[in-house]
Amino acid sequence: MGVDITVVAVDWAHLRGIAPDARLPALEEAAYDEVAVEAGWVWPVEPGRAWLGRYEFARSCGSYTPHFRAGEAWGNVRDAAGPALRAALDGFLLPLFWYGPGREAAEHVEPGVFPAGDRTERYGPLVAAGPGTVARLDRCWREASPALPELREPFGRLAADPGGWIEDYEDFARLLSGWGEVVGEAGRRGWGVIGLRI
Repeated sequence: MGVDITVVAVDWAHLRGIAPDARLPALEEAAYDEVAVEAGWVWPVEPGRAWLGRYEFARSCGSYTPHFRAGEAWGNVRDAAGPALRAALDGFLLPLFWYGPGREAAEHVEPGVFPAGDRTERYGPLVAAGPGTVARLDRCWREASPALPELREPFGRLAADPGGWIEDYEDFARLLSGWGEVVGEAGRRGWGVIGLRI
């Protein structure tokens, strides 16, 4: 069985006001409701849950696999990118779901947000980026997104996976654009971003 991810933009001041041991349960309770969308934002209207918004990635079915596969695809096509695009996408993807060149794992959870026991292999957040990191990610995305089409041709040669989660450049660009929407909206609000493991 695979891992699912629920990505939320979070009012960081509100989150920090919750006792560390209670943060993950509070997030899990506030993030989930009966509202279903295929893609885009769900903004709870209840006063007790208005401190976060949930983002659904198009065509991901809530699975973490497309994110992981997009990271692998970036690793495959990275050397074909120009230096400016490579630097911008490295900076954008590394704190979210890419492990980086020559590494098998990366920590995508900023220290001090959750107790160590909340970050196990089977439980806890997959991503936790505070407002400062989100602002940096948003800058990286704004630098990378106009140049992203330069990857279309090399992606077809080096990273296409017909029948997979990230079949082609369009799937790759769609997933990255979703993350761009997430960090852009969180950045406008001065909030953080958390990816909850389901």
